[in-house]
Amino acid sequence: MTSTAHPNLDPYVTKAENNSVSPHEKIKDLHEIVKSVETGMLTTRASTGYMHSRAMVPTAPQSDTQTSLIFFANKASHKFDEIENDAHVNVSFSNTKTTSWASYAGIAKISQDKELIKKHWHTGLSAWFGDLKDGVHKGNENDPRVAIIEVIPDEIRYWVATKGAVSRALETGINAVTGGVSVPGELRTITSSEIQLTQGLHNK
Repeated sequence: MTSTAHPNLDPYVTKAENNSVSPHEKIKDLHEIVKSVETGMLTTRASTGYMHSRAMVPTAPQSDTQTSLIFFANKASHKFDEIENDAHVNVSFSNTKTTSWASYAGIAKISQDKELIKKHWHTGLSAWFGDLKDGVHKGNENDPRVAIIEVIPDEIRYWVATKGAVSRALETGINAVTGGVSVPGELRTITSSEIQLTQGLHNK
């Protein structure tokens, strides 16, 4: 039987997608979203199949082309068991004021490399580990519990708002009456090939 389905059942996405932005511009706007939100949700999969999310704050990017995310975490936490079970993870950020959001899909890499930890460490992180007063677990950069989770993305999708709250509300109201589609922003994708290209520049 020949399908009579409408060729465009998701006009919102069709209208919002913008594939004409350069990789450098995409990453620039992505960094602005992450910086404005600060805290992301890292989602991992347990051996049971259940998915668990927790709030994590990434370190600041080291270059304008960086697409990976680096988090400090306690090696004794369950998230490490889940990453070792399945390294595929997602990290999402959402700015409720602007409606901009970002979603990283990729692989988590665990590291306790001393030089890497030293490079990204700052004293404020000590509060998340605490000094156990045993002479070993001091909550500093040499604490054996300290580990880095680096999320290396395969694909990044994000929405960047292009209109303010008043304009969004006005456009939504008009389209609700006229049957139009409100798209107060742009949906962008940083592809795997774009990530590989830009990381080549980042690592130089």
